[in-house]
Amino acid sequence: MAAGAPPLQQLKQMAKTTWMAGDFGEIARYNEDAGIAFIERLGLTPGARVLDVGCGTGNQSLPAARKGARVTAIDIAPNLLAQAVQRARAEKLDIEFREGDAEEMPFADGEFDVVMSAFAAIFAPRPGKVASELLRVCRRPGLIAMANIKPSSFLAAQFAVTARYVPPPPGFIPPVLWGDEAVVRQRFGPNVQIETSTQIMRMDLPFTLAEAVAHSRKHVGPIHMAFARLDEAKQKALEADFLTVWSQFNRGDEHHTIVENEFLEVHVRPQ
Repeated sequence: MAAGAPPLQQLKQMAKTTWMAGDFGEIARYNEDAGIAFIERLGLTPGARVLDVGCGTGNQSLPAARKGARVTAIDIAPNLLAQAVQRARAEKLDIEFREGDAEEMPFADGEFDVVMSAFAAIFAPRPGKVASELLRVCRRPGLIAMANIKPSSFLAAQFAVTARYVPPPPGFIPPVLWGDEAVVRQRFGPNVQIETSTQIMRMDLPFTLAEAVAHSRKHVGPIHMAFARLDEAKQKALEADFLTVWSQFNRGDEHHTIVENEFLEVHVRPQ
């Protein structure tokens, strides 16, 4: 860890607090189709043992269970897990949800046929540790599947704006590096087969641009927390910069906001 960086446990507590802020379930409901499509591309078979790392409110866990997979799911945010449990119960899906850390997973070596993480494990502070844990709990042969934010994407642009107002802590490794294929290959090492593709997560929001920014500010934990750390003048400036980013990516009209967010889908097959 870089000199001057906060202790690891402090970083982890900060991450937990951040993702518990707001209500990400209100964001995830507009991304459910992307979760279903992600699962469709995995070719899951009934009975497959699947681990969802950073499951959030269940956008990947639920469609995997609908395929007949035996799903276990972890997340650092108990409030998101509670929503996932409620959704699974409503569909009578048998999914084991538990609080857990992508860097220290409480599972045996090779326990799962498929290990997946969509826009989640990329936020853990030690990417090398994440890669080694994903590899450890996946059987040989098996599949590790990730959906990773690309550096050129809409979400990356939002992160860049936020970082100008609320700089990350010393030693922070940008999560968008997981969206660089060369970095992914370096992190997983030589003893794997890796396939990547660019996919689109289409966010279709029944809001004006200003309403979309307000919705994001209220419900996305990192954005909610960033605004909370600023005085009124800087909040107004950050809001204006967000409006600029949203308008650059918007494919909708004045009453309807549509953003197509590119991401790198990664399929890793341990040998």
